[in-house]
Amino acid sequence: MFATAISKRLLAVAAIALLSQAATGQPASPDPYANETKAQRDARMKWWREARFGMFIHWGVYSVPAGTYRGKRIGGIGEWIMNTAKIPAAEYQQYAKEFKPVKYDADAWVRTAKEAGMRYIVITSKHHDGFAMFDSKASDWNIVKASPFGRDPLKELAAACKRHGIRLGFYYSQAQDWNNPGGAAAGGHWDPAQNGSMDAYIKNVAVPQVREILTHYGPISVLWWDTPIDMNRERAAQLIEVLKLQPGIIHNNRLGGGFSGDTETPEQFVPATGYPGRDWETCMTMNDTWGYKSYDNNWKSPETLIRNLVDIASKGGNYLLNVGPTREGLIPGPSVERLKAVGAWMHANGEAIYGTSASPFKSLPWGRCTRKERDGVTTLYLHVFNWPSNGKLVVPGLRSEVVGAALMHRRGRLAVAKTEDGVTIDVPAAAPDPISSTVALQVRGPVVVENRVLAQGADGSLSLHAIDAEVHGSQLQYESGNGKDNLGYWMDPADWAEWTFDVKTPGRFKLTAEVAAQGSGSFTVRLDGKTLRATAPNTGSYTKFVTVDLGTLEIGAGRKALQVRPVAEGWQPLNLKSVTLTPARP
Repeated sequence: MFATAISKRLLAVAAIALLSQAATGQPASPDPYANETKAQRDARMKWWREARFGMFIHWGVYSVPAGTYRGKRIGGIGEWIMNTAKIPAAEYQQYAKEFKPVKYDADAWVRTAKEAGMRYIVITSKHHDGFAMFDSKASDWNIVKASPFGRDPLKELAAACKRHGIRLGFYYSQAQDWNNPGGAAAGGHWDPAQNGSMDAYIKNVAVPQVREILTHYGPISVLWWDTPIDMNRERAAQLIEVLKLQPGIIHNNRLGGGFSGDTETPEQFVPATGYPGRDWETCMTMNDTWGYKSYDNNWKSPETLIRNLVDIASKGGNYLLNVGPTREGLIPGPSVERLKAVGAWMHANGEAIYGTSASPFKSLPWGRCTRKERDGVTTLYLHVFNWPSNGKLVVPGLRSEVVGAALMHRRGRLAVAKTEDGVTIDVPAAAPDPISSTVALQVRGPVVVENRVLAQGADGSLSLHAIDAEVHGSQLQYESGNGKDNLGYWMDPADWAEWTFDVKTPGRFKLTAEVAAQGSGSFTVRLDGKTLRATAPNTGSYTKFVTVDLGTLEIGAGRKALQVRPVAEGWQPLNLKSVTLTPARP
């Protein structure tokens, strides 16, 4: 049945391509989705947008050294040990002889993912070390031929995913291969054995292997490219064309050659506002490495993982959370423990994650929001991290018609009142969940949110926090999670931040800023037609913040806008947590 369906879809794709070429007189794009309509794209992306949560698996020969080479711990991430330690290809290949994952149980892996609430799995079919985790005819450097294991773990994983109703995707490193000759031309070169033509490598190894993983394992839902170094249009075109073997497959933005793919892939961080107009997926480790590293015990807490998931869903994205199995084929115990904790939370709150869209609120003082629409009624799922001690949950700026509110999976309705500040919900004194409690608030008709205007406190002071800033430019973004609460990635001096606020008590104010930097970049603060200039001290870390005096300004009454802009000459990136205005003493 699957082969017949593929044949029909391939004929349809070919027909569309021919019609496009005839109409324009230009060669048809190799991208199978080049002429896709919005409706077709929405249908193709539907399952992925509903899933919201997936498992990333980095597994390969690098799990044998597990971060140690010749008795020395090697810095960096585990799967990069060959490159980081500059291990000769012939020496690295000896690790394959020790790679016998006798405890590998594909069914157990898939059950672990499913019980955690994950809806799909993406596994490394080949990482940068070039070792194929499948039976490849294009290169003998693979798990079946080069290791004593002698089995194809991807076939077993595909069968287990089918049994448990989990979608399967493959990661494939197309532009870096440190063992197959020519593959290291772009991604680092330190051994004559790596010599060769990258074009020949693409033609004879990469393209055939992508063809193999897209034809031998049944339905494949995701192709996850990585590190598009030196991937020009011609090289990338050969690979993107192979996607036609799996009609409907989703692929990311890391192929290169000008092909944008279907998804943005922020790595190890949650973008401040997501990617409006683009599907996106944050990939993240549970500790500090992707591939297994025996001594990396810097594990994120279940609280961090759950709140990351909520944060990402509230911005319309997916969370691809990684595990790095051992050389024996076991997912590390700390990973399993954390996935069980996330699964328990998802069992109670999954409705507020699966199939939701982004929050209508720019920010919320107590947590995050996701939403679903049905038959003219929108459910706003209020994810409360900081439970109100006074029993009053204020939803700021909400002006919609309220239908009702309730705690997730609890009987009884919660009292709701409209106020000047928005909507106030009476909640129990104690939080139902210490990590994230969910209140389902239903509203009828359009969701109307009045943006909160920042205002002075009772003492006349005003704190402008990073989360309340309007960011402008290409890279600057709000960073949250893992103790972060600041504007970061300020790499481009053309990027700037702005806050709008009301001043009801005018006067002279002292301005200060909380900054962290590893250089001494200068910046300006502009307000009421006046400009102050300051230089960020080198604090030694982007997470070590200090308070910098900016000077004083006379500020009149009314609506104001404060801007922070880099001084382009000699700019050094900084992280900005806040700007504070304090009435200056006479």
